[in-house]
Amino acid sequence: MLVRFRREALLLFFGDIIAFGCALYLALFLRNLSAPGVEQMLEHSAPFSIIIAIWLLVFYIFDLYGKQTLVTRSRLSGEIARVQVVNSIIAVLFFYFIPFFIIAPKTILFINLIFSTALIYIWRRFLSELIPRGRHESVVILSETAEAEELKRELAQNAKYAVDVADPSALASPKAHKISWVILDLSDTEREGRLANFYELLLAGVRFIDIAEFYEEIFDRVPLSYVDERWFLKHITGSPKQIYDGIKRLIDIIVASIAWLITLPLLPLVSLSIKLDDGGPVFIDQTRVGKRGRVFTIRKFRSMRDGAVVTRVGRCLRKMRIDEIPQLASVIRGDLALIGPRPELPRYVELYRRDIPYYDARHMLAPGLSGWAQIYHENHPHFSPALEATRDKLSYDLYYLKNRSLWLDLKIVLKTFKILLLQKGT
Repeated sequence: MLVRFRREALLLFFGDIIAFGCALYLALFLRNLSAPGVEQMLEHSAPFSIIIAIWLLVFYIFDLYGKQTLVTRSRLSGEIARVQVVNSIIAVLFFYFIPFFIIAPKTILFINLIFSTALIYIWRRFLSELIPRGRHESVVILSETAEAEELKRELAQNAKYAVDVADPSALASPKAHKISWVILDLSDTEREGRLANFYELLLAGVRFIDIAEFYEEIFDRVPLSYVDERWFLKHITGSPKQIYDGIKRLIDIIVASIAWLITLPLLPLVSLSIKLDDGGPVFIDQTRVGKRGRVFTIRKFRSMRDGAVVTRVGRCLRKMRIDEIPQLASVIRGDLALIGPRPELPRYVELYRRDIPYYDARHMLAPGLSGWAQIYHENHPHFSPALEATRDKLSYDLYYLKNRSLWLDLKIVLKTFKILLLQKGT
């Protein structure tokens, strides 16, 4: 099942490359009303190869290769249209503001955008559906936790998985019921009694996967019911990441310093705008809990008055995330990171660490301006404590704690760009 998602993503990726290439050929053909020659193709291949690579990256940012958004047919046209608007802007900026290439293909670019949009839609809406995805599979889930029930609903209600969830009694005759997978808790000491015909299942070609690992692959978060001291010994303390942590800290310092210098000219203008708006203070200082539970202070441009009402200038600052520019200083100092769990208020932390098991594990890392939970967890608790929402958010924080890497950080950065482009809150 999991391999199927990766295979389908690769299939869509290579199909998109072919569609973009065909669109360029058709644009040149229509522009000249004749087949383009080798020289003309070579002249356009270098700049368009770069722009196509950027377009594919935008597709990735907008989740067009993600397992959560194997886009349904009802949404496909809108998703492609939205992404192609972004790609069109990028293409115009690339060809007309970066005078590196000798061509400025105004007409060809316009025609190419029309053809590429049409071909991408035809490929994803019709042609990709003709390619076999593999056989339908039946699985048995041997667990009764809340996460197991969540998995059953997810697999049963979404045709994209091509999976039937069978009753455990089907294991008595796996071939007759065409059982492909058994999903179970490998740390469960009572599982042997549930698999009395274990060797028969092996001989029938049935595969086994730990439910916690499978849950992570499906939902991109850790199932909290399966987290205990053994989980931390296996996944956290057993696999230290000193080299990654050192590289990440160096990247934080370099990127934050460059961003601070670039945005420095904005600071006087923003400060003056805040003052002229309502005459209040320019900055607001807030305490947060950071790495190892240490309390520190973050500084933002003030966007509210009386602690609750967003000002006119503040609304603009928040929409463009300008209010968070002063926090770059906290990143340089090391109180914050560019990527990490969301920093919480001390009074909320006291409540959460008392009522949510292993909540303090998130303080093994420096909190971040953006992070895995900020991107994927919906219904973020902001202005009041929320135990259930925070418990769900912890499952995303633990996923990042376990799987953190430079590649995962890059993925978070790219998804953050998407949120900024769509002007969604994090």
